[in-house]
Amino acid sequence: MPLLRQLSASGSSAGCPILARSLRKSWIPRTRDARDFLMLALLLASVAVLSACRIDMQVQPRQNPLSRSDFFTDQRSERPLVEGTVARGQLHADTYFYTGKTGNTPGDYLPFPVTKEVLQRGRERFNIYCSPCHSPLGDGNGFIPSRGFARKPPSFHIERLQKVPLGYFYDVITNGFGIMSDYSSQIRPSDRWAIVAYIRALQLSQNATTADVPTGQNVPSQAPNFRELGSGATLPVIAPQASSKSEATKPEGMKEEQK
Repeated sequence: MPLLRQLSASGSSAGCPILARSLRKSWIPRTRDARDFLMLALLLASVAVLSACRIDMQVQPRQNPLSRSDFFTDQRSERPLVEGTVARGQLHADTYFYTGKTGNTPGDYLPFPVTKEVLQRGRERFNIYCSPCHSPLGDGNGFIPSRGFARKPPSFHIERLQKVPLGYFYDVITNGFGIMSDYSSQIRPSDRWAIVAYIRALQLSQNATTADVPTGQNVPSQAPNFRELGSGATLPVIAPQASSKSEATKPEGMKEEQK
């Protein structure tokens, strides 16, 4: 190759222009062009080799769920959790809050103070999950038993259920009882306790005595006055109570004018 380049560049080819022109236009590349050509060839070869070694996530070595595995002696790909494993958010250090029991005995206290908001939350959850069978009053005459369900649930107002500890109701909600399935996946622990508190309120409301009535409250309570009776699509609206005794003693005509 150097010899040919020298011949093409030397004056010896001056007398033979055809030879010189053919040498210049031949396939023999120049030194710089040859280096560029070689670099391009190496780059293309590298890309081809690397692309052939690529493994995507969808083709990586893995096991299908419940498939056979020759790696383990029992040939099961699904492995049991390591003893003592605790999932995030499931430590459950407060045993009574999550079981309603002290040891193996149901407790008879709530793990947090009972407020009006707790009872309202308990009533809401009770009406959603419990009232279809137990009825809104808890007497067992819910919608499902009224449609021919063979096993009517017991009333919360019988003597036996009035005496059971609070943890008993919590345990039944969590684990089920008889043909009643558990509601641990539908109702979170705090709402289960709220329902338990509301069940106690139902029992008190249906079995209260005059000694349980606060001073100054009539038995039975005075029926509310409705400002709007409502329809099938709207709820009734209770009229606001008089702010003072003087308001209550005003003549009816003056009350109407103020409205």
